[in-house]
Amino acid sequence: MFFHRKELMFPVRVGTPDARFGQLLLEQFGGATGELTASLQYWVQSFHVQDAGIRDMLQDIAIEEFSHLEMVGRMIELHTQGPGRQAAEQSPLFAIRGVGPHFLDSQGQAWSAGYINEGGNVVRDLRANIAAEAGARQTYEALLNGCEDAGTKEALTFLLTREISHTRMFMQALHAMGKLDDPMFGNVAPDSTVDLYFNMSRDGALDMRGPWNKEPAFRFIDQPAPEGETPSQVSNPDDERMAPANQGGKPKGRAPAAH
Repeated sequence: MFFHRKELMFPVRVGTPDARFGQLLLEQFGGATGELTASLQYWVQSFHVQDAGIRDMLQDIAIEEFSHLEMVGRMIELHTQGPGRQAAEQSPLFAIRGVGPHFLDSQGQAWSAGYINEGGNVVRDLRANIAAEAGARQTYEALLNGCEDAGTKEALTFLLTREISHTRMFMQALHAMGKLDDPMFGNVAPDSTVDLYFNMSRDGALDMRGPWNKEPAFRFIDQPAPEGETPSQVSNPDDERMAPANQGGKPKGRAPAAH
Protein backbone atom coordinates (compact mmCIF):
# COMPACT_ATOMS: atom_id res chain seq x y z
CA MET A 1 0.00 0.00 0.00
CA PHE A 2 1.31 3.44 -0.93
CA PHE A 3 0.53 6.96 0.17
CA HIS A 4 1.72 9.94 -1.83
CA ARG A 5 2.39 13.41 -0.46
CA LYS A 6 2.30 16.08 -3.12
CA GLU A 7 5.08 18.18 -1.56
CA LEU A 8 8.45 17.53 -3.16
CA MET A 9 11.23 15.96 -1.11
CA PHE A 10 13.50 18.95 -1.83
CA PRO A 11 12.74 22.39 -3.32
CA VAL A 12 12.89 22.61 -7.12
CA ARG A 13 13.23 26.16 -8.41
CA VAL A 14 14.14 27.17 -11.96
CA GLY A 15 14.99 30.81 -12.51
CA THR A 16 15.90 30.64 -16.21
CA PRO A 17 14.09 27.92 -18.19
CA ASP A 18 16.27 26.17 -20.75
CA ALA A 19 14.58 23.61 -23.02
CA ARG A 20 17.95 22.30 -24.18
CA PHE A 21 18.86 21.51 -20.59
CA GLY A 22 15.38 20.07 -20.03
CA GLN A 23 16.15 17.51 -22.71
CA LEU A 24 19.43 16.63 -20.97
CA LEU A 25 17.51 16.10 -17.72
CA LEU A 26 15.52 13.34 -19.40
CA GLU A 27 18.63 11.18 -18.91
CA GLN A 28 17.74 10.95 -15.21
CA PHE A 29 14.04 10.43 -15.87
CA GLY A 30 13.91 7.79 -18.58
CA GLY A 31 17.58 6.92 -19.07
CA ALA A 32 19.63 3.89 -18.09
CA THR A 33 21.06 5.60 -14.97
CA GLY A 34 17.83 7.40 -14.15
CA GLU A 35 15.64 7.41 -11.08
CA LEU A 36 12.94 5.14 -12.55
CA THR A 37 15.54 2.45 -13.16
CA ALA A 38 16.91 2.71 -9.62
CA SER A 39 13.51 2.76 -7.91
CA LEU A 40 12.23 -0.33 -9.74
CA GLN A 41 15.55 -2.15 -9.37
CA TYR A 42 15.70 -1.76 -5.60
CA TRP A 43 11.99 -2.46 -5.13
CA VAL A 44 12.07 -5.72 -7.09
CA GLN A 45 15.29 -6.79 -5.35
CA SER A 46 13.62 -6.42 -1.97
CA PHE A 47 11.12 -9.18 -2.75
CA HIS A 48 13.70 -11.96 -2.53
CA VAL A 49 15.78 -10.69 0.42
CA GLN A 50 15.37 -12.78 3.57
CA ASP A 51 17.13 -10.35 5.93
CA ALA A 52 14.36 -8.07 7.23
CA GLY A 53 16.72 -5.13 7.77
CA ILE A 54 18.19 -5.17 4.27
CA ARG A 55 14.74 -5.69 2.80
CA ASP A 56 13.49 -2.60 4.64
CA MET A 57 16.53 -0.57 3.51
CA LEU A 58 15.96 -1.49 -0.15
CA GLN A 59 12.30 -0.51 0.07
CA ASP A 60 13.08 2.79 1.81
CA ILE A 61 15.66 3.69 -0.85
CA ALA A 62 13.35 2.56 -3.67
CA ILE A 63 10.62 4.92 -2.48
CA GLU A 64 13.16 7.72 -2.08
CA GLU A 65 14.22 7.15 -5.69
CA PHE A 66 10.56 7.59 -6.73
CA SER A 67 10.71 10.91 -4.87
CA HIS A 68 13.82 11.81 -6.87
CA LEU A 69 12.01 10.89 -10.08
CA GLU A 70 9.28 13.34 -9.05
CA MET A 71 11.89 16.07 -8.54
CA VAL A 72 13.53 15.45 -11.91
CA GLY A 73 10.13 15.43 -13.59
CA ARG A 74 9.28 18.76 -12.02
CA MET A 75 12.59 20.25 -13.17
CA ILE A 76 11.88 19.13 -16.73
CA GLU A 77 8.41 20.68 -16.51
CA LEU A 78 9.82 24.01 -15.37
CA HIS A 79 12.53 24.02 -18.04
CA THR A 80 10.03 23.35 -20.84
CA GLN A 81 7.03 25.43 -19.74
CA GLY A 82 6.40 29.14 -19.40
CA PRO A 83 9.30 31.09 -20.98
CA GLY A 84 10.87 27.82 -22.08
CA ARG A 85 7.78 26.52 -23.88
CA GLN A 86 8.47 28.13 -27.26
CA ALA A 87 12.01 26.82 -27.32
CA ALA A 88 10.76 23.40 -26.20
CA GLU A 89 8.26 23.25 -29.06
CA GLN A 90 11.10 23.91 -31.50
CA SER A 91 12.96 20.86 -30.17
CA PRO A 92 12.20 17.75 -32.27
CA LEU A 93 11.84 15.63 -29.14
CA PHE A 94 9.45 17.94 -27.27
CA ALA A 95 7.67 19.08 -30.45
CA ILE A 96 6.37 15.54 -31.01
CA ARG A 97 5.88 14.39 -27.42
CA GLY A 98 4.88 17.71 -25.89
CA VAL A 99 6.45 19.58 -23.00
CA GLY A 100 7.20 18.04 -19.64
CA PRO A 101 8.92 14.72 -18.79
CA HIS A 102 8.68 11.53 -20.83
CA PHE A 103 10.12 8.05 -20.36
CA LEU A 104 12.91 8.80 -22.82
CA ASP A 105 16.59 9.49 -22.35
CA SER A 106 18.28 12.67 -23.55
CA GLN A 107 18.65 11.21 -27.05
CA GLY A 108 15.01 10.15 -27.37
CA GLN A 109 15.57 6.46 -26.63
CA ALA A 110 12.60 4.91 -24.82
CA TRP A 111 13.13 3.56 -21.31
CA SER A 112 13.65 -0.20 -21.14
CA ALA A 113 13.23 -2.74 -18.35
CA GLY A 114 16.54 -4.11 -19.63
CA TYR A 115 18.20 -1.33 -17.61
CA ILE A 116 17.18 -3.05 -14.36
CA ASN A 117 19.93 -5.17 -12.81
CA GLU A 118 18.72 -7.76 -10.28
CA GLY A 119 19.55 -11.40 -9.88
CA GLY A 120 18.03 -13.07 -6.84
CA ASN A 121 21.11 -12.93 -4.58
CA VAL A 122 21.46 -10.14 -2.03
CA VAL A 123 25.26 -9.83 -2.29
CA ARG A 124 25.17 -9.73 -6.07
CA ASP A 125 22.34 -7.18 -6.01
CA LEU A 126 23.94 -4.86 -3.45
CA ARG A 127 27.13 -4.78 -5.52
CA ALA A 128 25.08 -4.02 -8.64
CA ASN A 129 23.39 -1.21 -6.71
CA ILE A 130 26.73 0.38 -5.84
CA ALA A 131 27.53 0.46 -9.56
CA ALA A 132 24.07 1.90 -10.31
CA GLU A 133 24.55 4.70 -7.80
CA ALA A 134 27.98 5.46 -9.29
CA GLY A 135 26.43 5.78 -12.75
CA ALA A 136 23.70 8.11 -11.48
CA ARG A 137 26.21 10.23 -9.57
CA GLN A 138 28.34 10.59 -12.69
CA THR A 139 25.31 11.64 -14.73
CA TYR A 140 24.32 14.25 -12.16
CA GLU A 141 27.83 15.64 -12.17
CA ALA A 142 27.73 15.93 -15.96
CA LEU A 143 24.38 17.74 -15.69
CA LEU A 144 25.79 20.11 -13.08
CA ASN A 145 28.74 20.89 -15.35
CA GLY A 146 26.32 21.89 -18.11
CA CYS A 147 23.92 23.90 -15.95
CA GLU A 148 23.86 27.65 -15.30
CA ASP A 149 20.62 28.01 -13.34
CA ALA A 150 21.25 28.33 -9.59
CA GLY A 151 18.01 26.68 -8.45
CA THR A 152 18.50 23.72 -10.77
CA LYS A 153 22.08 23.27 -9.58
CA GLU A 154 20.95 23.23 -5.94
CA ALA A 155 18.42 20.46 -6.63
CA LEU A 156 20.91 18.48 -8.71
CA THR A 157 23.52 18.73 -5.95
CA PHE A 158 20.98 17.32 -3.48
CA LEU A 159 20.25 14.42 -5.83
CA LEU A 160 23.95 13.74 -6.42
CA THR A 161 24.54 13.76 -2.65
CA ARG A 162 21.79 11.22 -2.05
CA GLU A 163 23.40 8.85 -4.56
CA ILE A 164 26.54 8.95 -2.39
CA SER A 165 24.43 8.34 0.73
CA HIS A 166 22.78 5.30 -0.85
CA THR A 167 26.17 3.95 -1.86
CA ARG A 168 27.30 4.14 1.77
CA MET A 169 24.14 2.31 2.88
CA PHE A 170 24.72 -0.51 0.41
CA MET A 171 28.37 -0.74 1.43
CA GLN A 172 27.44 -0.87 5.12
CA ALA A 173 24.94 -3.66 4.42
CA LEU A 174 27.65 -5.65 2.65
CA HIS A 175 30.04 -4.95 5.51
CA ALA A 176 27.49 -6.26 8.01
CA MET A 177 27.35 -9.50 5.99
CA GLY A 178 31.15 -9.72 5.80
CA LYS A 179 30.94 -9.33 2.02
CA LEU A 180 32.15 -5.79 1.41
CA ASP A 181 35.61 -6.88 0.23
CA ASP A 182 35.08 -10.63 -0.09
CA PRO A 183 34.77 -11.65 -3.76
CA MET A 184 33.32 -15.06 -2.89
CA PHE A 185 29.60 -15.55 -2.34
CA GLY A 186 27.06 -18.19 -3.18
CA ASN A 187 27.14 -21.93 -2.49
CA VAL A 188 29.73 -23.21 -4.99
CA ALA A 189 33.34 -23.29 -3.80
CA PRO A 190 35.92 -21.99 -6.31
CA ASP A 191 38.63 -24.26 -7.72
CA SER A 192 42.40 -23.99 -7.23
CA THR A 193 42.80 -21.19 -9.79
CA VAL A 194 41.04 -18.67 -7.55
CA ASP A 195 44.32 -16.98 -6.51
CA LEU A 196 46.06 -17.05 -9.92
CA TYR A 197 46.85 -13.85 -11.84
CA PHE A 198 47.59 -14.49 -15.51
CA ASN A 199 49.90 -11.96 -17.18
CA MET A 200 47.96 -11.97 -20.46
CA SER A 201 49.18 -8.59 -21.73
CA ARG A 202 52.95 -8.93 -21.65
CA ASP A 203 55.12 -5.95 -22.55
CA GLY A 204 58.27 -6.10 -20.45
CA ALA A 205 58.74 -2.94 -18.41
CA LEU A 206 55.09 -1.98 -18.90
CA ASP A 207 53.88 -5.04 -16.98
CA MET A 208 52.67 -3.41 -13.79
CA ARG A 209 52.55 -5.03 -10.37
CA GLY A 210 50.19 -4.00 -7.60
CA PRO A 211 47.89 -5.38 -4.90
CA TRP A 212 45.74 -6.88 -7.65
CA ASN A 213 48.50 -9.33 -8.71
CA LYS A 214 50.98 -9.59 -5.83
CA GLU A 215 51.56 -12.18 -3.17
CA PRO A 216 50.11 -13.23 -0.78
CA ALA A 217 46.71 -12.54 -2.33
CA PHE A 218 47.71 -13.80 -5.79
CA ARG A 219 50.21 -16.09 -7.47
CA PHE A 220 51.59 -14.23 -10.49
CA ILE A 221 51.83 -16.43 -13.61
CA ASP A 222 54.18 -14.54 -15.92
CA GLN A 223 53.87 -16.85 -18.94
CA PRO A 224 50.55 -18.69 -18.74
CA ALA A 225 50.34 -21.83 -20.86
CA PRO A 226 47.09 -23.25 -22.25
CA GLU A 227 45.93 -26.47 -20.63
CA GLY A 228 43.01 -27.26 -22.92
CA GLU A 229 42.97 -29.15 -26.22
CA THR A 230 42.83 -27.75 -29.73
CA PRO A 231 39.16 -27.62 -30.76
CA SER A 232 38.12 -30.55 -32.94
CA GLN A 233 37.38 -30.14 -36.63
CA VAL A 234 33.90 -28.74 -37.21
CA SER A 235 31.53 -31.07 -39.02
CA ASN A 236 28.63 -29.36 -40.76
CA PRO A 237 27.10 -31.16 -43.77
CA ASP A 238 25.04 -28.08 -44.65
CA ASP A 239 28.01 -25.73 -44.83
CA GLU A 240 29.44 -24.45 -48.11
CA ARG A 241 32.71 -25.88 -49.40
CA MET A 242 35.73 -24.30 -51.04
CA ALA A 243 35.83 -24.88 -54.79
CA PRO A 244 38.33 -27.65 -55.72
CA ALA A 245 41.56 -26.41 -57.28
CA ASN A 246 42.26 -27.15 -60.97
CA GLN A 247 45.50 -28.68 -62.26
CA GLY A 248 47.34 -25.39 -62.02
CA GLY A 249 46.56 -25.11 -58.35
CA LYS A 250 44.21 -22.18 -58.94
CA PRO A 251 40.49 -22.15 -58.27
CA LYS A 252 38.33 -22.97 -61.24
CA GLY A 253 37.07 -19.84 -62.93
CA ARG A 254 33.84 -19.20 -64.72
CA ALA A 255 33.59 -20.79 -68.15
CA PRO A 256 34.03 -18.27 -71.00
CA ALA A 257 30.82 -17.02 -72.51
CA ALA A 258 29.86 -18.55 -75.86
CA HIS A 259 30.11 -16.26 -78.90
